[in-house]
Amino acid sequence: SRVKTLSVRPQAMSQAPAKEVPQEEGEGGSRRSGWGLLVTAGVGGTLVALYAVATPFVTPALRKVCLPFVPATGAQIQNVLKMLENRSGSLVDIGSGDGRIVIAAAKKGFQAVGYELNPWLVWYSRYRAWRDGVHQNTKFYISDLWKVSFCHYRNVVVFGVPQMMPQLEKKLEEELECNARIIACRFPFPCWIPDRTTGEGIDTVWAYDLKHSRGCETKSLEITPETES
Repeated sequence: SRVKTLSVRPQAMSQAPAKEVPQEEGEGGSRRSGWGLLVTAGVGGTLVALYAVATPFVTPALRKVCLPFVPATGAQIQNVLKMLENRSGSLVDIGSGDGRIVIAAAKKGFQAVGYELNPWLVWYSRYRAWRDGVHQNTKFYISDLWKVSFCHYRNVVVFGVPQMMPQLEKKLEEELECNARIIACRFPFPCWIPDRTTGEGIDTVWAYDLKHSRGCETKSLEITPETES
């Protein structure tokens, strides 16, 4: 019986370490799995943060139509300024983006206002206006253009897309005075006939004097003989 007892103990001792090995491997695997989860969470959080910052700059800035933010080119800005020569009074940029049209107009002496639905772009526009020293002549509002009246402006700049131009044409015709000038960039209005056009391709700019589009001068000529008689 003693021999049997002695023969059993070495077997038990040799089996004990063998049972512990899988436990150590399991702990190492769980550590690696934990680090993997942390790395995945970190990368995922970074992507979410980048998405939150970048999305407002590339998603549509207006709700009724798909109008993503596309910065105006230097040629477009110069063409707009050409259409504003010999003009004065207040100016509004509809869908002002990062504010470069408003700032350029303010440097030419206009009291310029920009309406933009994207708050990130509005804050950036305000910073740019302050940096360029024209913040006193500029204002930027976070607003949907369809909820704003433009009746107080004599000069209107629009960077639109074809889907919005018919509605906007009707809105501006109802709200603006006869002495207003509307400057369309990239796409013209569907019904109005432009008084002036400059630029080529995406830099093309169309200028519309509302008194011609409405026929205000024709109406005044028709009324004059009646008043004289």
